[in-house]
Amino acid sequence: MSSNSTANNTCAPEDHLCIVLNHLQGVIIVPTLLLLGTLVTLLALCIMRFYPERKRTRVAAPQRYHSSSSHRHKQRNGHRRHLQGIDAPPGINPLEHEELPMSVQQVQQTAVPTLAAVPQVSTERQHGAFSQVTALPLSFSMKPDDSAGLYRGRMDNRDVILRLLKERANNSEKQHFLGFASFVSGLGPHPFLPELLGVVSVQSPLMMVVEELQHRDLLGYLWRCRQDNSSLESPCDMTEKRLFTMAGQVASALEYLHTQGCVHGNVGARSVLVGGDLTAKLWGLGSAYRRRTQAASPGEVEDKETRKWQPPEVLTRGGIIQSSDVWSFGLLLYEMVTLGDPPFAQISTTELLQHLQRGKHLKRPTGCSNSLYSIIRACCHWRPQQRLSMSELIRTLQEAERSASGRKVLTASEPLDIEKYMKEAGYGEAYNYAVL
Repeated sequence: MSSNSTANNTCAPEDHLCIVLNHLQGVIIVPTLLLLGTLVTLLALCIMRFYPERKRTRVAAPQRYHSSSSHRHKQRNGHRRHLQGIDAPPGINPLEHEELPMSVQQVQQTAVPTLAAVPQVSTERQHGAFSQVTALPLSFSMKPDDSAGLYRGRMDNRDVILRLLKERANNSEKQHFLGFASFVSGLGPHPFLPELLGVVSVQSPLMMVVEELQHRDLLGYLWRCRQDNSSLESPCDMTEKRLFTMAGQVASALEYLHTQGCVHGNVGARSVLVGGDLTAKLWGLGSAYRRRTQAASPGEVEDKETRKWQPPEVLTRGGIIQSSDVWSFGLLLYEMVTLGDPPFAQISTTELLQHLQRGKHLKRPTGCSNSLYSIIRACCHWRPQQRLSMSELIRTLQEAERSASGRKVLTASEPLDIEKYMKEAGYGEAYNYAVL
């Protein structure tokens, strides 16, 4: 009010120029300076906000690539934490003592099992889960293994077999051991395959845990059946009906393996395990795993000691196929009906191929019925395409089981002579075939 009154006093009422000049500082200059100051402040803030960011962006560009790589690495680590099974990708070393739990699949219908595609149950075990562990006595049906040992134990109130990798095993043997465990796990469960109960893959010694079957291998069981049963603690009477029942169980397991893209390649009484209720379960998967993991020439006979059980296409260095298992299955039937005699006993392994090329067949054993012998012959055609398919074989076994006698006990013509058996089976002097 004082300034207004002063301006009014110094300027005439109609002198507008005088009045404007008197109010110039307060009305125009000060607001203008305030506006300019505001604009300068905003400009400075914008420069500080955006220009340093661009500079940091240029400097940090290589770091951003590293960060992205780190993010991918973290993603991989996250995948590893959720990895089911020990068959890790090639970049992961399962010997680094990181937790890679074993898992067992549900039965699948696809040809190739995919661990991530089905619900899985972790079977990673700790050493403290086992009790009453004792060494498993070696028998003729088990191959001595320098890298692993077999033990019997208890786990979760059931009898189990522990296959332990020895402490002195090298990295290659460790990789093979874990790879085989992963291979068995990947096949998935089946009622006529021994159950893989767990694995210790995080701490030494590494081990596989498999259910124990009371009577162990079928070959030893057949040999006990040919003895005087009165001297045995658990007498065994092998009838033709029981033979067809057990053979059907093995055939079911074999058909399942074929649906999983696995050719067994080692079918024989030595590779079948027998439970306390006389359930037969197919094992001896070592050769199948070796063929899957090792580059070998087609049809290579891996174990010379099993040549008597190999089909002509394998003996002639051809490829091993599903019908090769059918041939060997026919020889398994021969072993069962003879209570453990080797096939082609009178023919040496070096003469076997020529013997088969001349159109010779297995002779009909004493006490073998027409129906059983016809199945053996149908399995052992020279041409693979003429052999029974697995579905035909299972159906034929089921029909034969319904009509077979469950009373007449099979007998052997002579007692067991182990040295004679080894010579006739073509083993030489090596106890060189494996159940585990």
